[in-house]
Amino acid sequence: MDLVLLHAFPLDSAMWPAGLRAITPDQRGGDREPDLEHVARDVLAEVNARGIDRFVLGGCSMGGYVAMQVLRIAPERVAGLVLVDTKADADTEEARDNRLAMAKRVEEEGVDWVPDALLPALFSDNAPEEAVSKARRIIRRQSPEEVTWAQRAMAKRPDSTKLLERTTVPALVIVGEHDALTPPAKARQMADLLPNSTYREIPGAGHLVPLEAPEAFAEAFVSWQARQTWQRLT
Repeated sequence: MDLVLLHAFPLDSAMWPAGLRAITPDQRGGDREPDLEHVARDVLAEVNARGIDRFVLGGCSMGGYVAMQVLRIAPERVAGLVLVDTKADADTEEARDNRLAMAKRVEEEGVDWVPDALLPALFSDNAPEEAVSKARRIIRRQSPEEVTWAQRAMAKRPDSTKLLERTTVPALVIVGEHDALTPPAKARQMADLLPNSTYREIPGAGHLVPLEAPEAFAEAFVSWQARQTWQRLT
């Protein structure tokens, strides 16, 4: 079964650990109206171009929001769901205001300040320096236009709690023990919404489990995948 993994904000596909043989598109808004539905349809267009019918879909943080949008548009295409350090509910008014304020500052100043502002919240206190440095490099190479677009698109995303309640395919929910942005309590709530879910909490990790703890992330995914009989889902 093909695996599609969608990256977190404000990163790109380089965040994913090697060895999973996944399709890892970079999510880009371009000059379209900020709306995650555009990115979700780009994902579907890519798998269509590859001749893929059903697939396992995973996303980390913003990638999880996009995965849920794919699920909303084409649930029949998703054979399994992997949600990593993300949440189902829409932003609060305060969170939306914060996103829009960041978007405005990026428009005015660029992205050089973004790593220092975000990295403390994205990693645990004991994260490997190699992982933090990699995230810093990835963030700094993002275009201000795309960072701005993504924040505005995420600010208007819909609530997905009802969507997950009716999603019966096998699902894996992964969260870092020290995730400050979408904490384990939030991840457990999301797992409880899904009728056929497995919950995995990664000890010591923060908000970017695949980058901070790639071996633990891969082990969690591979062990979950091994328990599925994908041919019955196709």
